[in-house]
Amino acid sequence: MSLFQKYISPIAHVYADCLIPNHFHFVLQIKSDQELSFFFAEKIERAKLKFNNVPKQLVSKLISLQFSHYFNSYTQAINKRYSRNGSLFSQNFKRKEIATNRYLTQVIIYVHLNPESHGVVGDFQEYSHSSYHTIQSNKKTLIRTNEVVELFGDKANFIEVHNQRLVDENAISDILDIDE
Repeated sequence: MSLFQKYISPIAHVYADCLIPNHFHFVLQIKSDQELSFFFAEKIERAKLKFNNVPKQLVSKLISLQFSHYFNSYTQAINKRYSRNGSLFSQNFKRKEIATNRYLTQVIIYVHLNPESHGVVGDFQEYSHSSYHTIQSNKKTLIRTNEVVELFGDKANFIEVHNQRLVDENAISDILDIDE
């Protein structure tokens, strides 16, 4: 998570996460153009000097590079720790745009239920490597807990829809296709 904080936190807000032994999920919102411009200021200035303007795709490319740096750093750390070499990830990361609050709430529930649906635990509430419990707590965290709770109305409803495992598989069918 320290690598996540170094590479991803400067460019994205976190709404949910779940770290499973063989994969992980992050629900992120890329920060505003203004926030990104501040973070990438030096690189944007160099582009202005080199090209006399900022190429349209520059910020998008810089965002992709942040993810690449994150995955590469993570792979290097694991390889060093376990005296291994080579690729750690079998596929490139996948992403889906979330355009509505309904879809966002469904994705958050899906991510929190993931350890249970993959048989890692019998009950997702027992799993400590997801943001489910963090969102209910008052701990300082990278997770946008207030925004997530507001999406569900309040903490009681957040807990209730998770307990009922209210995932509309039609609403998130595109995620189910990439999760295999």
